[in-house]
Amino acid sequence: MLRYTLMRLGIFAGCLVVVWGAVYSGIFPRGYGNANFLWLLLLAMVLSAPISWVVLRKERDRASVQVAGKVDRMKANLDANRSVEDGADDTAHAQGQPS
Repeated sequence: MLRYTLMRLGIFAGCLVVVWGAVYSGIFPRGYGNANFLWLLLLAMVLSAPISWVVLRKERDRASVQVAGKVDRMKANLDANRSVEDGADDTAHAQGQPS
């Protein structure tokens, strides 16, 4: 997941540099007043989102498999803990002890 995040940030940083160059060379219009930095960030986000979607498809799938595996292991551990607690509770009830 860290690798995917770093790659996504790298694509965003590259788009930010390209947008900055395009705005200051006059290809894209400048932002209004003091909003130029926000304009640069917005343009970079709009450009980097579809690029990341296409370029990082395999990395995103790999990360989702890892996350799904971790969730499955956590569910299995939770079910195992529940069954241990249920077994201890059943034993206590069979022996006549309050739980």
